[in-house]
Amino acid sequence: MTAKPAPLSLIHLFQPPRQPSDSPPPLLILLHGYGSNERDLVGLAPYLDPRFQIVSARAPHMLMPDGYAWFELGWTAANDIIINFQQAEQSRALLLGFIAEVLAAYDGDPAQVYLLGFSQGAIMSASVALIEPELIAGAVLMSGRIPDEIRPLIAPAERLAGKPFLVVHGVADTVLPIQNGRASRAILATLPVALTYQEYPMAHEVSAQSLADVTAWLTTLLNAG
Repeated sequence: MTAKPAPLSLIHLFQPPRQPSDSPPPLLILLHGYGSNERDLVGLAPYLDPRFQIVSARAPHMLMPDGYAWFELGWTAANDIIINFQQAEQSRALLLGFIAEVLAAYDGDPAQVYLLGFSQGAIMSASVALIEPELIAGAVLMSGRIPDEIRPLIAPAERLAGKPFLVVHGVADTVLPIQNGRASRAILATLPVALTYQEYPMAHEVSAQSLADVTAWLTTLLNAG
């Protein structure tokens, strides 16, 4: 992957399709987790469908050298996570603009924009896809959660009908324990989306089996389109 800084609004890495075609390619945007950077998920790229052009974005808030976040976190006395919702909303707005910029810069297919997020990146993927579903063809939520704060903003049912979501989570996750994945499943089950949910014997990570299932799910969507 090659680094692509400004003029786009987020620093990112870009990989063109490994299997080019004459049509505008589908776009897969990778969103990393808290304290990481745009290089974190690029190791997944060789295993993903070769028709994708892939963009791995860097979150806007620097926590430390080489460590970034989509929003800052806090904790209650009971050790529950508190999100900076104002920053999360600012990052969501930034991502909406970034998607448009990427499509224009790399001639992607606006009808085939997919999000794949890990941990905090999964939170952002869920937020974008649930609030602005027309922009997204499908979303993969890996080891993340859907925060209660976005529930009043979720699009009406008719706009979400049939929207594909894949949620994968590890039963041994100690960062965002499995109840977060199950809570995401419960929220999505109340919506008219096309939900696939999988649990794995893994921690806060991407296992070979979870990656294989993510790849297969994305390929199925591309083939259906």
